[in-house]
Order: sequence, then structure tokens, then C-alpha cells
Amino acid sequence: MQYISYEEKLAQLITHHSLKLKKGDVVQIKSETSAEPLIKAMYKEIIKLGAYPFLRLFIPESQEYMAKYASYEQLTYLPEFDIKQAEIMTAYIYIDSTINTKSLTNADHSKIALMRKTALPVREIMNKRELEGKFRWSLCPYPNQSMAQDAEMSLDEYTAFVYEACKLNEDDPIAAWKKVEAEQEAIAERMNGTKWLHIKGQDTNLKLNVTGRKWENCCGYRNMPDGEVFTSPVEDSAEGTILFDIPTTYNGVEAKNVFLRFEKGKVVEARAEKGQDFLHKMLDMDEGSRFAGEIAFGLNDNIQIPTKNILFDEKIGKSMHLAVGASYQEVGGKNISALHWDLIKDMKNGGTVEADGVLVYKDGKHIL
Repeated sequence: MQYISYEEKLAQLITHHSLKLKKGDVVQIKSETSAEPLIKAMYKEIIKLGAYPFLRLFIPESQEYMAKYASYEQLTYLPEFDIKQAEIMTAYIYIDSTINTKSLTNADHSKIALMRKTALPVREIMNKRELEGKFRWSLCPYPNQSMAQDAEMSLDEYTAFVYEACKLNEDDPIAAWKKVEAEQEAIAERMNGTKWLHIKGQDTNLKLNVTGRKWENCCGYRNMPDGEVFTSPVEDSAEGTILFDIPTTYNGVEAKNVFLRFEKGKVVEARAEKGQDFLHKMLDMDEGSRFAGEIAFGLNDNIQIPTKNILFDEKIGKSMHLAVGASYQEVGGKNISALHWDLIKDMKNGGTVEADGVLVYKDGKHIL
């Protein structure tokens, strides 16, 4: 029996299940150099499928140097080849293997925000082509010491956690994600057609209009690991308060116990036990950054604790998350922003959701 490494198993899962690559696809792989074993496995699998891989590798300090040394002209420069790549590639794989997850903690975050705004046209091209069925993307992790330290685990423990969350411990990971797809589809079908959500919990009493918005079943076709059902609320509908009691990290900066108050869809009050100044700078990024771009149920029960990596933490079983900033056009969202920050709430102990006045979710469990 031929031995298949974890790297090969994940490469096969991403290329065959997540992206369904085929002969002739033009595929960009982007990552830090620390992910070299997985990059090699991805590259080989893409070639075997008859597609065209190309690499975009970067050093850990790239954003740090830009935030520290770059002029306004440099921060607002968008290379023409970035636009061209977005126009021609048919698939994109981002491998998260951040060597120093805290490198931007003390950076000038107004510059980081400006860099994100500069890159917005590239993301808009990819979003448009995705809606047209011409482009697919996937985000997946490759464990390293920095990520393990954030999660307060040894590297061996963290690696085991990652591969269990991705279902690579299963004999047939693709079949395992197909099972997830079927289970979550029942939730998506139940939520489709609803108009108003009322979320209640600790320091939380929030209403959102989701009329005409589609609920998306996320089961490994974009993120890996996956496990959520989401939509984008009507842009001017959010009313009330919500406390996010699970810490999150954005651009390497941690925020804890974030409290938001919405009026007519917009954040009018924001505070945090940790990271409050950073929170305010992100909310002031652009005209769309104070509006809710996403509301979602986290459904991956193989993820139970926060790891300070949003790829995992937004999927925590029995949680919900709300993103401020950009919404998703594929589900009917219209909010445009360079920001998309997922903030997470534990719903296990007393959290409820009503849909059009009917209780549909309690203590982290759906009532179907």
C-alpha cells in the first residue's frame, strides 16, 4: 500500500474537491516560503492534472516593511501585472503558514488599511469573475511553530488539530466533506426564505434583515477547514447590540470582547477590552467598513477552542460570527469595503436565534 503524506492528502483534497481543477486551468499558489512541503505537493498535483501552476512567494516581513518604510505613492501603487493575473488565472490557492503572526502588532495600521484599499480593484475583478463562473479560490493552512504558539499547543498537537479539522484523518476526506455538505444543506434550506433574524445572548440583542438573501452552505469548496452556513444581511438593517466574546486576530492584532452597537445598519458605538484603538481604525477604513457584511453559523465540531486564526475560529462549533465590511455578492450582498473582519460569539450557553419570530437555534444547536 502506497504511503500518502498529509501534504499530498491535503493537495489532493484542495485540487480535486475544493477547486475541481482540470486540464488547462491557470492556477496561482501564494504563500510564505515556510509552506514549502505543501507548495511542492500542490504544484505536483496541479501538473498531474494538466493545469498550469505559477508561484507567488513572499517573505514574512513584506507587509511590515511596507507599513514602516513605504511612501504614500508606494502604498497606493497597484502593479499592472496584479490586474493581469486577476484577469487570467482561473484558480487561486492561498496557503496560510504565517511565520510571525504578530509582526504587524506595532505597525502603522492606517498604512495597512491603505494597502488593503489599494488592492481592492484586484479583489473586485476576482469577485466578478467568480460570479461569472470563470474563477475559483481556496484558502488552506500549513502548520508551523508560530501558529501552534498562538493556539497554545505544541507543534505536534497543533498539526493533529489542523488535520482533524480538515478531516485529513479520515480514510476518504472528500467523502467526509460530502457528508458535511448534505448535513449543512438542511440548515441552509431552513434559513432560505426567512426575512428577519433576532439574535439574543450575553449583552446581545440584535436584529438583521435577510430578506431575499441566499444562505450559503460552506463545505470545503473555498476554505479548508470549513463548516459554516452564512449570508449577507440587508445593508441598512442591523439594529441593536452584540458582544463578541471569542477573541479574534486581524492583520496580526488581537481584539478581545468586542462590543458593537448598530443603528440603521451602521456601527455607531464600538469598544473592546483589548485592541480598541485598532478596532476604531479598521471601522474607519472606508465608507463600507462600519456595515455588517456577513452573518454566519459556525458548525465544525472538530474546532472547539479559539486558535487566533480566523480560518479556524470562525468555524468553531456552536458559535456565530458577524463580519464588518465587505459582503458577498453571490448571496445578494451589496456592501463594498476593503475590510472584512469576522467577529465571533459563543452561542453554547443561552444564545438563541429567532427567524421571523420562530425559534430556530438555541444553545448552539439548530432546531429543524
